[in-house]
Amino acid sequence: MSTKGMSLFEKRRRRNRTALRARGSGRPRLSVHRSGRHIYAQIIDDAQGVTIASASTLEKDVRDTSGANIDAATAVGTRIAEACKAAGVTQVVFDRGGFLFHGRVKALATAAREAGLEF
Repeated sequence: MSTKGMSLFEKRRRRNRTALRARGSGRPRLSVHRSGRHIYAQIIDDAQGVTIASASTLEKDVRDTSGANIDAATAVGTRIAEACKAAGVTQVVFDRGGFLFHGRVKALATAAREAGLEF
């Protein structure tokens, strides 16, 4: 597929995801998306094409107290790790998408690692 006309973000996302599939060895993928107002994380099993677990700042119990900041990203990282443990997943590959690994994305990853996910 041609990358002509794609933004740098889309190219970085495609390059990152292709590299993950090559070395992921069948492990589920922890996919992160951030917007200006929220941050989302989900564990995806690419072999079966299903989402195993998800967490975001849109969930009812945290919707009013959180936003798009590092504290909210840390809380989402902790919640996604707990949801993974409940689903029996301990090892994942981290898919940052086209986002750079700093700020909110890094905070989410660090919190997920501290809560028990291995990547």
